[in-house]
Amino acid sequence: MIKKDDLELKMQQFDLAMSPPVQEPERQYFYIAKAKKMVSELAKTLGRKPTFCVVTFGCQMNARDSEKLSGILEEIGYEDNGTDENSDFVIFNTCTVRDNANQRVYGRLGVLKNYKKKNPNMRIGICGCMMQEQSVIEKMKKSYRFVDLIFGTHNIFKFAELVVRMLENDEMLIDIWKDTDQIVEDLPIVRKYPFKSGINIMFGCNNFCSYCIVPYVRGRERSRNPEDIIREIEMLVADGVIEIMLLGQNVNSYGKNLDEPISFAQLLQRIEQIEGLERIRFMTSHPKDLSDELIAVMRDSKKICRHLHLPLQSGSTRILEKMNRRYTKEQYIELALKIRREIPDISLTTDIIVGFPGETDEDVDDTIDVIKKVGYDNAFTFIYSKRTGTPAAAMENQVPEDMVKRNFNRVLETVQHTSKNRSVSYLDQDVTVLIEEMNDQDDTLVTGRMSNNTIVHLKGNASMIGTLQNVHLDECHGFYYNGHVIES
Repeated sequence: MIKKDDLELKMQQFDLAMSPPVQEPERQYFYIAKAKKMVSELAKTLGRKPTFCVVTFGCQMNARDSEKLSGILEEIGYEDNGTDENSDFVIFNTCTVRDNANQRVYGRLGVLKNYKKKNPNMRIGICGCMMQEQSVIEKMKKSYRFVDLIFGTHNIFKFAELVVRMLENDEMLIDIWKDTDQIVEDLPIVRKYPFKSGINIMFGCNNFCSYCIVPYVRGRERSRNPEDIIREIEMLVADGVIEIMLLGQNVNSYGKNLDEPISFAQLLQRIEQIEGLERIRFMTSHPKDLSDELIAVMRDSKKICRHLHLPLQSGSTRILEKMNRRYTKEQYIELALKIRREIPDISLTTDIIVGFPGETDEDVDDTIDVIKKVGYDNAFTFIYSKRTGTPAAAMENQVPEDMVKRNFNRVLETVQHTSKNRSVSYLDQDVTVLIEEMNDQDDTLVTGRMSNNTIVHLKGNASMIGTLQNVHLDECHGFYYNGHVIES
């Protein structure tokens, strides 16, 4: 991120009649200045500020990318109105982990086509993981010619430059990179919350799980320099942030490809030293890379939250091998129980896929056995979704739908039982809660999160948002608590 005043000073240095700089991010500062001038002219034509809406599909890394898109749009003169159908510029930041995510985008585009006919000034842009698939691009060119701008995951930092090119012509603009080794930050960002923020510490993935499209659309692992990460967090803390979420496809492999390698655990130790930062979260962790060093750092930390998301995917060693997960059932259980021993108050959550090609009832029995042994606080359980372009999509023995549904219900029932047993263990305890928002069901309540990521509702008002409160947990309702502030 870059401070607004610093950006203004940089933009004033450019002669927009000259060629843009080659170096990044200075090149994008030039295009931000140029786009700002063009949008100002558009505002005069419209008689008002042009509006935008960024719609995010997918993961927290996508959400972080959307904050960057919004930051640039606001900087160049657009105003966020929160609704895509009434906006002059709509951006869909897409996910492609599952096919139904693609179908949602196609369906929403069909609706927007009618709105664009009514508003000739409307521009539509699509970016993100879905756009890295060649079959999607071909479909866009054939059936969605009304889309103005298409770009992918690797060149999102070029957004200002692409906006200028889009505004200069009426042709569909497609700019897709197959891969990159570039990391360009220090661009405008609009955060959803003033008191917490996500931070990209790395991009891409080298694991190539057989069911997953992410390495093909996000590229190979690229770690940011620790100094750049520390500097960004310090700037955020100076701007009022007290909780950060470190983001990466597999944070446990952070730093391996740097010229001066550093482990993720060592990065966490450096971040913990930042004065004014109260909470550190991170995701996602791959079990094969989670070290004893990281467990020890988490155990001894005063700031790292007591929550670890540790995807299992399957409890069957046979299926794990077909998934290319590179650990066994026994290794995963040993790791999870070690974490529980070292950090007794840790909340462990996970991802589970049911219905992977070739999965039998016995394989699901193994998954249920792991759930019972580990005792997850929560689990995100998914039915396997075939993704074209992944090895698993071509595997034989795709599981019949009725069998998948039956086993999915078995897994879900087990997860609900174990998580209920875990959640009640905090009843009548005093905990620290970060108040995040007003409750959307009752305006006399505020909603926050414990260190272990459990949601808590309590009496309060808007002045408490963004503050840490000492709270007594009065009632447990499965996945959330009701409590009250402990008066000091």
